[in-house]
Amino acid sequence: MKPEKTTVWDMSDHIETEEDVAAYLEAALEEKDVALLLATIGDIARSKGMTGIARDLRLARESLYRSFSLDGNPSFGTVVNVLDNLGYRFSVKRKESA
Repeated sequence: MKPEKTTVWDMSDHIETEEDVAAYLEAALEEKDVALLLATIGDIARSKGMTGIARDLRLARESLYRSFSLDGNPSFGTVVNVLDNLGYRFSVKRKESA
């Protein structure tokens, strides 16, 4: 029996439209898991080009990759700046009553 070949699956390879980005961010936010949200932002940044984002923000590309990995811990300022570079921003609204 011949062994099957496998490849690493990377979400950033499947983010193609602005609707994909918005849906992915919304889904991550619904989970209320900070690590998942940060990894999601990292996936989106990789799909758009981490090198260009790092250059625009004057950060080391490797540092940006590390910040948005599952073990990363970027500052809130870095998160806001990356989202801004991607064309997004945080918005706060009051929860609807149950």
